[in-house]
Amino acid sequence: MQYVAKNVSVIGDTGFSPKVKEASGTNIDRCYQCLTCSLDCPVAFTMDYLPHQVVRLVQLGLRRKVLTSDAIWICANCETCATRCPKDVAIPRVMDTLRAMALQEKVVEKGKDIVVFHHTFLSNIRRWGRQYELSLLLQIKFKTRDFFSDLGLGLRILWQGKLKLRPPRLKDVTGVRAIFRRIDQSLARGEWT
Repeated sequence: MQYVAKNVSVIGDTGFSPKVKEASGTNIDRCYQCLTCSLDCPVAFTMDYLPHQVVRLVQLGLRRKVLTSDAIWICANCETCATRCPKDVAIPRVMDTLRAMALQEKVVEKGKDIVVFHHTFLSNIRRWGRQYELSLLLQIKFKTRDFFSDLGLGLRILWQGKLKLRPPRLKDVTGVRAIFRRIDQSLARGEWT
C-alpha cells in the first residue's frame, strides 16, 4: 500500500498544515503512518485517499489535493480511527476542519452529490433539531435531479412505515439552532481557517 498517490508533488503550502492543526486542535505531526486508521476505517474502501494518506497530504501541505478529495466527505466520523490511533491523532476533527475549509474556499465541485447530502443533512438538523428522513430524501432527489434510481426501494420503505410522514418533535429546537448560530459566527470571524 502506498502512502501518497503517485505523481503528487511533495512541495506544498507550508502554512496549510499548521492551519489545519490549529483549527482542528489535533497535532497531526504525531502521525507516523502506522496505517491503523486506514485498516480499521469502515468506509475506507470507498475513499480516493485513505485516512492515513489524507493526514500525510496535510502534513506535506498539499492543500488543493486534500480539499478536492472525496475522502473528506466520505468520512463518517465514527471515531474508530481516533479510538485506535496509538498517537491520539483525532482524524475526524481533521476531516471536519478540511470540509469546512473546502466549503469556505469554494473548491468543491458544484453539484457533487456528497456535498449536496452534507448541506441538506445539516440544514434539516438546523430546521428540525434532528434528522427528518423523508425531508432529507425529497430534498436530495430534487437537488440532484435523480428521481427514479431507487424509487422502488423508497416506496417499499415508505410502505413499511420506516419513513415518518411528520417531522420529529424535539423540545429544545432553539438550543440546536443556537449551536448553528455560534458556528456561523465563528465561521464569519474566520476561526475555522
